[in-house]
Amino acid sequence: MSAPVKGRPPRVGDAPAFRRALIGIVLTLVAIVIVAPLVVIGYQAFSQGIAVYAAAIAHPDTLHAIGLTVVTALIAVPINTAFGVAAAWAITKFDFWGRRFLLVVIEIPFSISPIVAGVAYLFVYGLQGLFGPALEQADIKILFALPGIVLASMFVTAPFVARELIPLMQAQGRDLEEAATSLGASGWRTFFSVTLPNIRWALLYGVVLCNARVMGEFGAVSVVSGNIRGQTNTLPLHIELLYHDYQTAGAFAAASILALLAVVTLVAKVLLERQGAGRARRRPALAAPVAAPKTASAEVSS
Repeated sequence: MSAPVKGRPPRVGDAPAFRRALIGIVLTLVAIVIVAPLVVIGYQAFSQGIAVYAAAIAHPDTLHAIGLTVVTALIAVPINTAFGVAAAWAITKFDFWGRRFLLVVIEIPFSISPIVAGVAYLFVYGLQGLFGPALEQADIKILFALPGIVLASMFVTAPFVARELIPLMQAQGRDLEEAATSLGASGWRTFFSVTLPNIRWALLYGVVLCNARVMGEFGAVSVVSGNIRGQTNTLPLHIELLYHDYQTAGAFAAASILALLAVVTLVAKVLLERQGAGRARRRPALAAPVAAPKTASAEVSS
């Protein structure tokens, strides 16, 4: 670090001893809190040999849990992606009454415990809930089935895509879309030719985070799924059951899949950040738009 400029007070951390101590504290916490658990998971998963690990992964209940987790992600992530794009578009590109309230509503899942969200779904779709009697008469099963798991997963991951897109789209302003519209482009043409290319990396960034959270969600899903082994258990719930059954090797083998997903997510996150995702200058979500540096005529006419 360069020496402090003469006449200017030194910045926090200019002292070499302070820098070394701060870096040491951070590295120690990372090793204890993040690296050590991952190492333990990998060690315990293969502690009884590769054959035991493969048998644990190939167990029908584990395969069903993996399949249910993947199906849930395949349903919840695209829906939340569409919702996030629509919400970000509405908040940043249009002026309407209730924009601030919509932004607050989108962020509710960040402030509510997932278990509380699961209990709320019980009071809405359960037998004694708001829609429970009508659903029972229509022979529609929401809770303790795939629809309930998908709904709970969608709730806890609803803000991820929107919160990545809103600051970026706000910083980009509305000039490009307005120029495209003035040149005769339709709404869909404007979106696919102007808006989408400018938000693609942030969109993928939000999708990656949303997918990782869906596959790792435990609290809300544990309430609405019923924890039925081989039927409504996602992978995190299956890991808990294996651990409670003292099947340590199977639990850590299944956990290694989620750990691998976390590593893949981290790599994807770093690659997307290098492409520009998540690096837009952060502005208040409802601040005045910034004038864009170029026009959209070339993009629309292409």
